[in-house]
Amino acid sequence: MSADPRAVLSRPTPAPDATIAYGDHPDQVADLRRPAGSGPARPLVVVVHGGFWRAEYDRRHTGPLATALAALGHPVAQLEYRRTGQPGGGWPGTFTDVLTGVTELPRLAAEALPGRVAPGPPVLVGHSAGGHLALYVAATAPAAVAGVLALAPVSDLAEAYRLDLDSGAVAALLGGGPDDVPERYAAADPRMLVPLRQRTVVVHGTLDRQVPVAMSRDLVAAGQAAGAEVALVELPFCEHFGLIDPESEAWPHVATGLRNLLKDH
Repeated sequence: MSADPRAVLSRPTPAPDATIAYGDHPDQVADLRRPAGSGPARPLVVVVHGGFWRAEYDRRHTGPLATALAALGHPVAQLEYRRTGQPGGGWPGTFTDVLTGVTELPRLAAEALPGRVAPGPPVLVGHSAGGHLALYVAATAPAAVAGVLALAPVSDLAEAYRLDLDSGAVAALLGGGPDDVPERYAAADPRMLVPLRQRTVVVHGTLDRQVPVAMSRDLVAAGQAAGAEVALVELPFCEHFGLIDPESEAWPHVATGLRNLLKDH
C-alpha cells in the first residue's frame, strides 16, 4: 500500500472494455469492465464515484476499484454524471443523471457484454459523495436497485452542510442550506429518507477526515430502528481513500460487503 492514501486517485489502470452512453451529454456515460473468467452471467455492479459532486473529480479515479471488482468476476460499470461547476450539474441534473444511469445501465451493459450481465437491477457501490448518490437512488427508485455498498458515504446532507464539508460542497450541490431549500434536502438527503428499503452495507473508516464516521453510525442506527436491513462495518485502521484502494487493508472488507449483498443472486 502507498504511504499516500490519495495515490489511488491517480493510479494507472487498464482501459475499460467499452464506454456506453445513457444520455446525450458527454458525461452521461459509463465505462464497462468485463468480468474475469467465463462463469455465468452475474448482476451488474455500478460504481458511483465521489469527489464531493465537483466537476474536477470524474469516474477515472475509481479505475483501480472497478478493475479489482471485475477481477472478482463481476461485470462493472463506472457511472459518470454531470457535477457542480458544469452546466446542468448540481440540482437537479446530478440526481436525474444518476437515476437514469442506474436504471438504464443493466440493459445497455447486457447488450455490450453479451452473456455476462444477468437480468435485473444492479448493486451499487458508491464512495463518499457517490455513496450519497447510491443511497439516494435506492431510496428514490428502490425497484431499480438490488442493494447498496456505501463506502464512507455523505449520508446526512444537512449535517454535511453544517460541518461545511469540502468548503461548501453541499450548498453547491443543492443551491443553498437546509433553511434556503428545505424541499431539496427533503428529497435528496439519505438521513431524511430512512428507512432504506434495499439491503445496505455501509463501510467507514474511523480515521476518516473527509466524512466523519459518526454520520454512518447515525444513519445505520436510524435505519435499524426503523426495521431496515442495513449494517455498518467500521474499520479502525482506515481513512477515507483506502476504501477504494484494492491494495489497502480495507479491501477484503469491501469485497466481503459486496459478496454479502450478492449472496442471494
